Amino acid sequence: MDQLNFAEVFIKCRGNIKDVEKELGISYPTVRSKIENLIVSLGYAPIKEKSDNSSEVIDKLEKGEITAEQALNLLKK
Repeated sequence: MDQLNFAEVFIKCRGNIKDVEKELGISYPTVRSKIENLIVSLGYAPIKEKSDNSSEVIDKLEKGEITAEQALNLLKK
């Protein structure tokens, strides 16, 4: 499927990823990947997923491996 066809389906489904999944018979990660590829092909920078490491930071804080200040700095990133 080319990007134009994907874009048409995406717009037809009003951006609802679940509907795009059903329409095209593809998985959620595949839809997300196709959206990302479309964004890049339009000349926009790819979206960087922000990883949620908050539970890891809290675990380290509870174990005394890092200070409260270090934990705050890590969570702000």
